[in-house]
Amino acid sequence: MAVEITAVQEGSPAHRARIGAGDTLLTINKREIGDVLDYRFYIPDSRLRLTLLTAKGRRRTVRLKKQPYEELGLEFATYLMDKQRSCRNNCMFCFIDQLPDGMRESLYFKDDDDRLSFLFGNYITLTNLTEREVERIIEMHISPVNISVHTTNPELRCQMMNNRFAGQCLDYLQRFAEAGLALNCQLVLVPGYNDGEELARSIRDLAALTPAVRSVAAVPVGLTKHREGLTPLRLFTKEEARQVIHQLTAAGDEMLSQCGSRVFYPSDEWYIRAELPIPEGDFYEDYPQLENGVGMIALQREQFREQLAAWETAPVTTRAVVATGMAAAPFLQALVEEAKVHFPTLSAQVVPIRNDFFGETITVSGLITGKDLIAQLKEVAMDRLLLPANMLRQEGDCFLDDVTVEQVEEALGVPIQFVNETDGAALLEALFMKGEDSDG
Repeated sequence: MAVEITAVQEGSPAHRARIGAGDTLLTINKREIGDVLDYRFYIPDSRLRLTLLTAKGRRRTVRLKKQPYEELGLEFATYLMDKQRSCRNNCMFCFIDQLPDGMRESLYFKDDDDRLSFLFGNYITLTNLTEREVERIIEMHISPVNISVHTTNPELRCQMMNNRFAGQCLDYLQRFAEAGLALNCQLVLVPGYNDGEELARSIRDLAALTPAVRSVAAVPVGLTKHREGLTPLRLFTKEEARQVIHQLTAAGDEMLSQCGSRVFYPSDEWYIRAELPIPEGDFYEDYPQLENGVGMIALQREQFREQLAAWETAPVTTRAVVATGMAAAPFLQALVEEAKVHFPTLSAQVVPIRNDFFGETITVSGLITGKDLIAQLKEVAMDRLLLPANMLRQEGDCFLDDVTVEQVEEALGVPIQFVNETDGAALLEALFMKGEDSDG
């Protein structure tokens, strides 16, 4: 195990120790370094002993002193110091398998990398872990670990994930819990597979692992119109969505009385599909599952109202359009109407965008494309366009279909301002032309 150094920051501890680009880092304090987790775990100490292989092939030991947690100043070819690990599963509900042809190559990559879980909060299925990596997670006490569980039935998990090892990996949950690690879990529910009695089983099994299991989010399967050759699946009905909410809410109520935390949460999409009101903010405690769409609407509503109540006079405004997915549009429209009651001068409307690119069953804002925005907004009168920031790819320069922000602005003839989709205060300020530099 080793990793090549590509650059050394001038003036850094590594630079002062005459470590150079092209050297290979072998060990830190006699511990092998193979990737970013090894590196990050062993560099905080103020006294380090590095073993390197120089660019000329000579083995070298370097002892250096630095401030605790000071960066060494080493740079590597990739952030992970290794190749990103792809998913070994072939899940029947995988969204990436439902993408149309012709999109950029990076969108088809399925990651399932425990290091990304630690660094960025990604969810992992555990099927990529080796015994050494399991032991390393426990030794380093990496916490929380974010896990895509889906079901605690080993046989059903193998079937749904099309991986014969997917069931035995569930044993890692128990080992992590016994080691005192915090676990956040995700259940993607598919009607007729892991709902009903199977969901009840998953709830019981995960509840038994509390307090290690800190939160569990259940989200409904997402289906695009591009499912040729894939397992036939369907969406949840209104009544089925209500049943899921009932199961999770009952489980949450029980956990709340037993351990002081709800633990189990339905994502917002369940309430929309069930045609039931979104709970108030205190239902979601400290919003542990926002990244899974749990409590996003409640948090935005709460912040919007707090900001609205704090304003005595409204700033000048111009005609603004808020474009969003079909699911969130009614909730945003309700907030706009509340603002108009307080400040009648507000000129704003919410326009729901139908997802023609992925299909009308996809209703979230994060999967809206630039082409759909242009096609459906070109006849809408406005001076400004407000969009949720999650419409853009991570780099913030273009939409999923590679249409750039500039192209949409040019096609519609208006400036675009992006607002964090959960930040209600930023949304209100953007409606009234305040905080125009907000990008989420």
